Amino acid sequence: MDIFKKNRLNNDCKRLMFYIVIAMATMLPFSYVVSSLLLVAGWGVFAYKSFKGFFEWKRTILDFPIMIFVIISFLSVLVSPDSAFSFYNCYNLVGRYVLTYYLVVQSIDLKNIGQLKVFLSCISLSLFIVVIYGFMQAFLGIGLTSEQIVWTDGAMFPGLKTRVFSTWQNPNLLGGYFDLMLGLMAGMFLLIKHKIVRIVIAVLFCLTAFCLTLTYARGACLSIALVIFVYSILYNRKVLLALIGLAVILLLSDATLVDRMTSIFTKMDTSSEMRLAFWESTIAMILDHPLLGIGWGSYFMVYPNYDYYMQGNFIKIVHAHNMYLNFMAEIGLFGFASYMVCFFGVIYKAFKAQVMKLDILVKAMFLGIGLGLSALALNGFTDYVMFNTELSMLVWLFSGIVVSGYKN
Repeated sequence: MDIFKKNRLNNDCKRLMFYIVIAMATMLPFSYVVSSLLLVAGWGVFAYKSFKGFFEWKRTILDFPIMIFVIISFLSVLVSPDSAFSFYNCYNLVGRYVLTYYLVVQSIDLKNIGQLKVFLSCISLSLFIVVIYGFMQAFLGIGLTSEQIVWTDGAMFPGLKTRVFSTWQNPNLLGGYFDLMLGLMAGMFLLIKHKIVRIVIAVLFCLTAFCLTLTYARGACLSIALVIFVYSILYNRKVLLALIGLAVILLLSDATLVDRMTSIFTKMDTSSEMRLAFWESTIAMILDHPLLGIGWGSYFMVYPNYDYYMQGNFIKIVHAHNMYLNFMAEIGLFGFASYMVCFFGVIYKAFKAQVMKLDILVKAMFLGIGLGLSALALNGFTDYVMFNTELSMLVWLFSGIVVSGYKN
């Protein structure tokens, strides 16, 4: 094979890998299985490319903290009450997240604006389908069963009958996904100048924001509103009135939403009371196991020993409803620190890219990812939506895109 054919093979494999990444990002809200198969397919192409003599490995600025995070996560397995389960859960999830991150890094070409446009178009279409299905649940009752309508407190919020979750497992997960995508759209809208594109983004943003209110996920609603509000105050006050107007319209159109949001400051409902109890129990776990934690994925096994609230095993509590406490509890303080370096490092680099010489589309995408991850960071104080595998894969996928803008 001559040099030209070899180079074409190498470039074709890279291109195919990134299109697999696009397909995976598009399918994450809909199918865990298909997304997993696409991840395997992407690495299959990488292996084939390497076998043909084109092994390349792009290093990133986060390689070291990721390595520490992986090592400590696996070490925590040793102290788990069920090491076999913890090991299975750890290699299945941590491995999946790291493979997602590096597949993006090895395949993306930020100079190929055409590919990035396809990526953004596909995930926008995916978001649109999720939003429409959410509306169908809310207004037509499609996809709802009596077993699934379990996220309401009838005594505290008698007007709240349904909380939509669309293609995700529960409303809070949908809220986390919407936070990420609303942040992305906000960044795109703020920097992109093309009128038609801005109109499309604005319409999809409004539809997504409306669907977010139908989840009645207080943390998600407040987090994205606060992040975009603060950014607008600091850097772009032109859109502030539009955002305030949208918020007023959404609140005036739904009295239950107003009651739900103001309850953060005025009421102590079942959800809030249980969260405080979970946090108290989790802090006790951290104090007892500060180095390696209780073991990756072991929260539900250890919680009954720290159950100060329900005093019984009739409900399985799988996480702490606080991202920060959950990481500290399961993999210890050093594991927590390594993950947070990765998470907040991506946010920092996404915002720092705004002063770099990059294409405006890349800057807009980075800004949007930074805003979306910032909303998830705020939401993490009252929930742990990245406990969900698909949402975490999406976060790691976006992280890979951002760090690809920086040379090691």
